[in-house]
Amino acid sequence: MLPVRDVRARVRRSMLPARLPWVRTQVGWADLVVAAAVLVVFYVVIRAGAGAAVSFTPNRPLHIDTDPARLPYYAVRSLLRMFAALAASLLFTLVYGYAAARSRRLEKVLIPALDILQSVPILGFLTVAVSALVGLFPHSLLGLELAAVFAIFTSQAWNMTFSFYHSLITLPRELDELSRNLRLTRWLRLWRIEVPHAAIGLVWNGMMSFGGGWFFLVASEAITVANHEYTLPGVGAYAGAAIAAGDLTGIGYAIAAMTVMVVGVNFVFWRPLTAWAEKFKQEQSEAVDVPRSAVLNLLRRSHWPQLIAPAKRAVAEVLGRAGRIFGTDDRPLVTRPGRRRAGDVAFTVTVVGLVGWGVVEVVRYLRGSGEGLAVFAEPLLLGLVTLARVVVLMVAATLVWVPVGVRIGSSPRLARIAQPVVQVLASFPANFLFPLVTWVLVRTGSSLDVGGIVLMALGAQWYILFNTIAGAQAIPTDLREAMADLGVRGWQRWRRLIIPGIFPYYVTGGITASGGAWNASIVAEIVTFGGTTLTAHGLGAYIAEATTAGDHPKTLAGIAVMSLYVVGLNRLIWRRLYAVAEARYALA
Repeated sequence: MLPVRDVRARVRRSMLPARLPWVRTQVGWADLVVAAAVLVVFYVVIRAGAGAAVSFTPNRPLHIDTDPARLPYYAVRSLLRMFAALAASLLFTLVYGYAAARSRRLEKVLIPALDILQSVPILGFLTVAVSALVGLFPHSLLGLELAAVFAIFTSQAWNMTFSFYHSLITLPRELDELSRNLRLTRWLRLWRIEVPHAAIGLVWNGMMSFGGGWFFLVASEAITVANHEYTLPGVGAYAGAAIAAGDLTGIGYAIAAMTVMVVGVNFVFWRPLTAWAEKFKQEQSEAVDVPRSAVLNLLRRSHWPQLIAPAKRAVAEVLGRAGRIFGTDDRPLVTRPGRRRAGDVAFTVTVVGLVGWGVVEVVRYLRGSGEGLAVFAEPLLLGLVTLARVVVLMVAATLVWVPVGVRIGSSPRLARIAQPVVQVLASFPANFLFPLVTWVLVRTGSSLDVGGIVLMALGAQWYILFNTIAGAQAIPTDLREAMADLGVRGWQRWRRLIIPGIFPYYVTGGITASGGAWNASIVAEIVTFGGTTLTAHGLGAYIAEATTAGDHPKTLAGIAVMSLYVVGLNRLIWRRLYAVAEARYALA
């Protein structure tokens, strides 16, 4: 083993910019394909992005043309919103997750706040975002575009943040000790150790979060707030217009467009990422069968990576030098609670004071509106009904999707086949299936109180599946081979290898699936198709009706009660499981 001094020197040399490599002047077909693809992407982004800043009158919603010829343009507009929200979600994840894991004081505030944020339904965010951003850009469509991106962001960010935070607090001890022994700056530690360790979970949770954005695409592009309708050009708005008109042909076109978009994004973006992230798996022996991607192979075959490598190293060197202002990594990632200090007392008093002030202002607002605290009675009771649906959903999703996820994640060959199928299923908005659900429920005389569980599952169960796949893929190959050599199979293999390996990922998936189920109840407890509307008893339907009617006191009460239920479940169940995962099942 090399001395620590030599290892430190190698790490530092790896950050220095290399000389421009000699690149062959002969241009291959791979270079031409990559260059053409980049030009096409830039052209499409510029053309579609120009439509985001056109003039807009709030009292006159845009007309959505249901001509199938408009679908390609609508698809590009929807994709731009989705990727803009994904970029914002990734930035939020890195900053928020790092702050929560690094600071003992901030962790006590940021993680409960994250529980609350993921429990607030998307309609709650839209009510505030649309009013604020449309008012900020009163005569431009940009305000409504930003509101739609923000709404999609709220369906993506929380899952990725939980994943990154969990990866940080379960960092293997040897990596933590190596970083501190080398006295890396916190910036280098983040990009050389922590982000690579979290890469597999981030990629799979990013994929799942992207699917969550598709699920709420209709709600973000066809918005009804306080009896005002706002529409944006996109596949979600196209589907919403077809559903409202009872146009089954238009719905079919929307489903076909959504399928093409999901499969295309999976092939061009997510499959290359999952294959690239495989290099961050912590193992001592190389896997025999690894994920592959035709797009990633094309990029590696071309000369473009060689051309941008010097610029990449130069930027890394500049950022590395600038990152020295964050100090040197000289202590463990999480400082456990010890003796209470004066700063802890001041921090606690400040947080409690701010929360108390907020509660007083909410009570004052409700009393001023004439509702009073009695407005919480109905949503509290309806919340118990929705809670029962969430419990049934979580139990069923665990029993069904954990074995499936383990099977897919354990076989790269099967993952290549199943990934696009799972992505399509996970990304399908439940709104697209409303006509079929409505027709089945009406013909069978069934109640939406039971059918709503199925619709909620369409927006929540995939978190468990995707996190289980990520957990199964992260199990080191050498551990798999050791278990096979020892003849450990069946339940013993599950108890000694699979459950410990996937448990931290399952907890992350469970906590986001639970919150996602509550959020999905907003669109799952009221089904509308043409002139037929079915309503289930539950908190989701209560919030949706109050938001549409512009009843702000009831909307506020419903959102507060839903947050209370979600945070309560997280505190009583999921956070305790997080502690078990951190203490017993972190790779060490």
